Amino acid sequence: MYDRINKTLRLEASSCQITFRKLGPYALRTSMVLVALIAQFCSANDDRHPRIGSTYVAQDSLAPPIDSTRDAQACIDGLCWKPSDFEVTLEEADKGRGDLLVRFPSAMPSGNAQNDLVAMEWYQAKDANKNPILAPAAIIVHESGSGMTVGRLIAAGLRKKGVHTFMIQLPYYGKRRGPEGKPTGQAVFTAMKQSIADVRRAKDAISAFSLVDKTRISVQGTSLGGFVASTTASVDGSFHRVFILLSGGDIHGVIASGKKDAAKLRQELSEAGIDSDQLRTLLSHVEPLRVAHRLDPSKTWLFSGEFDDVVPLENAKLLAKAIGLDEEHHVIMLADHYS
Repeated sequence: MYDRINKTLRLEASSCQITFRKLGPYALRTSMVLVALIAQFCSANDDRHPRIGSTYVAQDSLAPPIDSTRDAQACIDGLCWKPSDFEVTLEEADKGRGDLLVRFPSAMPSGNAQNDLVAMEWYQAKDANKNPILAPAAIIVHESGSGMTVGRLIAAGLRKKGVHTFMIQLPYYGKRRGPEGKPTGQAVFTAMKQSIADVRRAKDAISAFSLVDKTRISVQGTSLGGFVASTTASVDGSFHRVFILLSGGDIHGVIASGKKDAAKLRQELSEAGIDSDQLRTLLSHVEPLRVAHRLDPSKTWLFSGEFDDVVPLENAKLLAKAIGLDEEHHVIMLADHYS
């Protein structure tokens, strides 16, 4: 059998290529060992064990279907960008902030260099030996608080269930906030549009990692993050599952009448000279109710607090109705916005 072996064995490991010809029985076994060793050393990124400093090339897969509703199509057009290749790099994570920090350029840059480099905290799913594994993934979109406490709590909890989680830091949060602080006035709404673009591009960024099951990338958002997640997921329906917590529809109504966080934002916008009509116009560009019908109700879950006075239950029901959620997919909890 081995006497008849006269063929080429080719290994492609990144840019390295090795060819063996006329292999005998012993040379064949030896060469296979050599192939494995060379593959290990020639690979540009052995992302079974992703390392600080590793760089990957990702590609936007944004391809929103045409909407038969003119208003929805206008909204989608305003949230899209020209797809391109982009670079994804890994940096050291801050202590207690995941295993690695993922960085990539914003799809909708603001002109602020620090803010326009997106940061995501990667909480890796691992086996019993603490080695990262191939697993589904979820992009976690945090709440409005600067500490991003709930976002991190959900990210850390889900990874214990065998899911790679990537908590994205929204514009002007965490690593993206410079000495100028958070945006004010109309810049708040520019940041919301940028948030939607960044969360959608994040899906393609993590698709560059071989540890991520590219067919099962979901998105989860809480409060502010819920508004962002629901609109983002509506753009082209590319997420595997969508989980929305303590959020809803009619952002203008929430800000105009909601308490605590909503009231605080309402006061800040008023001080910036933005009246109710301007607020409605600015928020319309990111309003979930304009596009929520594009979500698949069988793959979307909304979790609401019956006593929520920041995002009232009536606003949650508006979103549930727009998506077409049944009772199993709209879970109403005996809770308020914080408990």
